[in-house]
Amino acid sequence: MTKLTLGAHPHMLGFEQLERLLERTAKSGNDGYPPYNIEQTSDDSYRITLAVAGFSDEDLSITVEDRQLVIRGRQSEDDSDRVFLHRGIAARQFQRSFVLADGVEVREAAMENGLLHVDLRLSRPETVVQTIQIKKG
Repeated sequence: MTKLTLGAHPHMLGFEQLERLLERTAKSGNDGYPPYNIEQTSDDSYRITLAVAGFSDEDLSITVEDRQLVIRGRQSEDDSDRVFLHRGIAARQFQRSFVLADGVEVREAAMENGLLHVDLRLSRPETVVQTIQIKKG
């Protein structure tokens, strides 16, 4: 039995890049850290909230790479003069990726009480009807 992929479907032209994007996202290996919420804040806007307690603004980076929102966190290792009797709060790095549809843009990001909020907005293009003339051969 032959596997029919999205890019190979006869009625889905030009979707090969979307298929590669989905495969890459599935392989990204997000392990559940940090936990996050995704909420719809209006008909055309969304908010992603990550629990990043212990991270400062300087420890976080937010980029959009090939229609993927990538949020990375890396805490600086400033423990040279500290002696821990117990260390239960890990200072581990993370990378969390979200696939963005065409027309979704990142509006802003803000930190509040250990939560990183990333606001997204969907800009809907006007429907364009195009008539194609047929050349006479």
